[in-house]
Amino acid sequence: MDGDTLGRILYLLLLLLAVGGWFAVANRESLGKTVQQGLVWVLIFVGVVAVAGLWSDLRDDVMPRQSVIGDGARIEVPRGFDGHYHIGLEINGKPVRFVIDTGASDIVLTRQDAVRVGIDPDRLAYLSQAQTANGLVPIARVTLDRVALGGVVDQGVGASVNGGEMSGSLLGMSYLNRFGRIEIADGKLILER
Repeated sequence: MDGDTLGRILYLLLLLLAVGGWFAVANRESLGKTVQQGLVWVLIFVGVVAVAGLWSDLRDDVMPRQSVIGDGARIEVPRGFDGHYHIGLEINGKPVRFVIDTGASDIVLTRQDAVRVGIDPDRLAYLSQAQTANGLVPIARVTLDRVALGGVVDQGVGASVNGGEMSGSLLGMSYLNRFGRIEIADGKLILER
């Protein structure tokens, strides 16, 4: 430990001693209650430090992430707490979160995700309709210049933009059919080219 670090530590200890001493004198009538409250705050601080230190271990349990195996042609997607499979793709160079939906026939972007990847939803022609859980919604056909998932990159991929309200973008069968193998096993969705 160099002298500069030692000086900072001593300064902080003196500051803590001065503030703590002033606090003890100012609250001497209720010192027992003050010490109790101080210990609660120390425990909260220790808990926050523990969570911060263990966050990288906890994160994979709380928010499981997809993994790319080998040369990138095998992707494993863990099942989320909601029972769905969530996957991140790069569309036109921008990250987009999808829910894998084998009941959807197409890649369906929300208006917000369309804007993120460079598509202006207000300038699209919503010429088709799709039947959803929320009823009929207008959709517009678009072509995505670049879609990347792990080491797999596709150019000129057809998709739709939903003209209605949608909580998240859907990754449907038109994209999933590009994989030679789709398997669900042990709480994971496995995609292989």
